[in-house]
Amino acid sequence: MPLTDLGPDDLVGYQPPLTAPHDFDAFWLRTLAEARAHDGAIKTERVTSAHLLHTVEVDDVRFPGWNGEPVAAWLLRPRRAERPLPVVVTYLGYSYGRGLPTDHLFWSAAGYAQLVVDSRGQGHDTPDRTAGDGTQWVGGFMTRGVDSPENYYYRRLITDCVRAVDAVAALPGLDPRRIVVAGGSQGGGLALAVAALAGDRVAAALPDVPFLCHFRRAVRITEEGPYPEIAAYLRRHSPDRAARTLATLDYVDGVHFARRATAPALFSVALMDPICPPSTVYAAYNHYRGEDRTLTVWPFGDHGGGYGCNPPVQLSWLRERGLAPEL
Repeated sequence: MPLTDLGPDDLVGYQPPLTAPHDFDAFWLRTLAEARAHDGAIKTERVTSAHLLHTVEVDDVRFPGWNGEPVAAWLLRPRRAERPLPVVVTYLGYSYGRGLPTDHLFWSAAGYAQLVVDSRGQGHDTPDRTAGDGTQWVGGFMTRGVDSPENYYYRRLITDCVRAVDAVAALPGLDPRRIVVAGGSQGGGLALAVAALAGDRVAAALPDVPFLCHFRRAVRITEEGPYPEIAAYLRRHSPDRAARTLATLDYVDGVHFARRATAPALFSVALMDPICPPSTVYAAYNHYRGEDRTLTVWPFGDHGGGYGCNPPVQLSWLRERGLAPEL
């Protein structure tokens, strides 16, 4: 495993040309307007088994996402909170769903509310009803509907993630002025997308070792999944399919979202990451529009980044920006 895919000096200054489509912004404005036109009710139900957790209360949340379809989430928060809480909206890594509430106790232990958003089709509680018209390859999601930006899987998933921020305003006990979007790997890429698309409703972003960034490089140099799903798909099609596929991926590329996001952001990158090459993370970081941006570098980190060392860094960074809960 190489230490870096580029040398350290090259990484620091790596800022590849942007390849965003001319209608990138119009595409996402229309996509979100269509989703918000399906304005269904947000449903919450207390998870009674969580009474065994003495310091945390848990709600099962269902909110309208893509096409108004219900998206599942867990809402965890400290018991007996007396004032609205800052909320960390958490997006998940590739192939992961929301799991169990006990998988997500860190942020509530630190005094925050946390909305853990299920990933459609990847978890068990939010189905993806669009199969991709035969484009899905090798069992994953990277090529599902990749024949066009309109059909692409990540158009639907990113829409769900933005709608999760919309839902925060309707959930009791949360402070909509202090919404933090967060996630690692796929979740980090989704957090970047939401930071751009939700605009000033996002107070801060925490993208860790973000996936879904700089596709045009990642699909050519990455040997470990999920990027190789795209290479495997293109390997068995004519060369003209590559141009169309990369054009679709440009609509969901984290580098293009980073260029449009202004919220304070704390990135992390691992220089021995075989899944999200560090150059792809630096590409997003170096194009990030917001002036308040910080990058935590883990020189010997693999795709786990900083592991247990990273959360204290995040807590300190949020506190410095006035986004800590009142104790």
